[in-house]
Amino acid sequence: MAQTWRVATGQRERDRPPLDRAALDRLAIDYVGRYATTRAKLRAYLERKLKERGWADETPPEPDVIVGRLAAAGYVDDRLFAAQRSASLVRRGYGRARVGLALRAAGIDADDAAPALEEAGDSAWAAAEAFAKRRRIGPFSREPGDPDQRRKAFAAMLRAGHPPEIARLFVAAEPGEMPERD
Repeated sequence: MAQTWRVATGQRERDRPPLDRAALDRLAIDYVGRYATTRAKLRAYLERKLKERGWADETPPEPDVIVGRLAAAGYVDDRLFAAQRSASLVRRGYGRARVGLALRAAGIDADDAAPALEEAGDSAWAAAEAFAKRRRIGPFSREPGDPDQRRKAFAAMLRAGHPPEIARLFVAAEPGEMPERD
């Protein structure tokens, strides 16, 4: 049997036959069994596999049908994925804007992302506090920051997706003094 080499990794990869419907179904089921995923990510995975291996059947492949079937069966749930990803990012200290970017990058549509984004917005203060604690900003710093350090901390909080009003409160706080919520 002919073998090819992967240039980047140097690993051998055996030539594989083109995919058919059954093989494409197996790939999809294996993927959702291994990874928490979204409809968009599963579709992209199946399309990548079709591009890599080709298609053996006479009728065209239908990755959207497979994705729809797995979503209808509950194996792929974009709303649940959004809620879990959002909760994880908020616990790590990321704000609503950053959560929204992550959900869009995962291919989650606005309707499925809305409840998760609302929850992230409700947890804005806790997320900002977690981020400030992790990065030692404001009340969690060891010593008062100079204007340049405060400017950098403010920019970091904005990049993490926090609203400017909350970021200002944390950055302006002195070490050991927790800012008060408005």
